[in-house]
Amino acid sequence: MAQALARPHESKIYSQFAHLYDRIFTWVFYPRIASVISRLGIPRGARVLEVGVGTGLSLSTYPEHCEMTGVDISTDMLERAEVKIAHQGWRHITLMEMDAQRLSFPDNSFDYVTSFHVVSVVPDPQKMMAEMVRVCRPGGTIVVINHFRSERPLLAGFVDRLDPITCKLGWSTTLRMRDLIANVPLRLKERYKTSPRSLFTVMIGEKLVPEERARTVSPAPEPDEASPPAAL
Repeated sequence: MAQALARPHESKIYSQFAHLYDRIFTWVFYPRIASVISRLGIPRGARVLEVGVGTGLSLSTYPEHCEMTGVDISTDMLERAEVKIAHQGWRHITLMEMDAQRLSFPDNSFDYVTSFHVVSVVPDPQKMMAEMVRVCRPGGTIVVINHFRSERPLLAGFVDRLDPITCKLGWSTTLRMRDLIANVPLRLKERYKTSPRSLFTVMIGEKLVPEERARTVSPAPEPDEASPPAAL
């Protein structure tokens, strides 16, 4: 659902319902995010960016030996994340108000760039993905967890009919992974679901180094068929 002149997104769920977000989504999202971050093995001193950090639901999953930056466009969400940081006394985390489609960081600023359940919320997912890849260093890691349109025609057709409803709430059900990464210098390393019935796919990619800019994508099973490394 890309738009030529996409503006920062302010969905109802991410603004009016910020005070309910953790209560509703922690039990759904947190175990999956924690498992994925743990598997990354983020080394000491690594620079990490989370795009769309929201209320900071994922903040406790990042090791304290890294330098973590979280950005979000919702002031309400960030205020709640700041409370968590103060309460826990975390010194390795910095939060900034920022549009995911226009990141104000220089190229190649981070070793890891993550985003969880956000790319189908912004007006222009491809632009957001291009920004995530731009600010990641060559050879760095991009991690996205999101719902993507199924490769199974019957399931895809059913979900497509829900899209007009979900769009009113602020997200699309028709985003395809292949479209998201079609025009960025990214090698797809892994894509899998953490359980066979999960609606969400974990996508892990590596930013190509300059000499690899002739884009290649490593073979991987389709998201609906991938075997999970651990069931959640």
